[in-house]
Amino acid sequence: MSPTDLLSLATALGAATVGGVFFAFSSFVMRALAQLPVAQGVAAMQRINTVVINPWFMGVFLGTLLLSVACVVLALRSSHPLPLAAGLLYAIGTFGVTVAFNVPRNNRLARLGADTPEAVAYWPVYVREWTRWNHVRTVAALASAATAMSYLSHELLHR
Repeated sequence: MSPTDLLSLATALGAATVGGVFFAFSSFVMRALAQLPVAQGVAAMQRINTVVINPWFMGVFLGTLLLSVACVVLALRSSHPLPLAAGLLYAIGTFGVTVAFNVPRNNRLARLGADTPEAVAYWPVYVREWTRWNHVRTVAALASAATAMSYLSHELLHR
């Protein structure tokens, strides 16, 4: 395998891993948290938002961002659209959405006491909005993985 093939494979694996984590939140974690009493749901999500900042998850999340940027650079040098699409889907659709939409909601939730009237009022809004944006970044991550794998399979089949 060439270095470009390895880059595509690593990008696909990282994006698929992140997409899988986000898919779990969209498909059942947020639903389960929303069914808890508000104080418990808020406290659980606050804990998740703290614990997720760890070397394993952040290494894959940010490492895949670096790989996606490398895909964009590769695409600009080779004018092949698939690495460009894979890189942009992850960089903008996954990382960008996280920073612009999910993290600000997490930060607002972190400032609230779990059993305060403010938390009770914000929790349903948080769940709805955070989950909506989580759907977007899930689709973007999985589309990035599929696009990177499509590029890799195309290259391997045409050698």
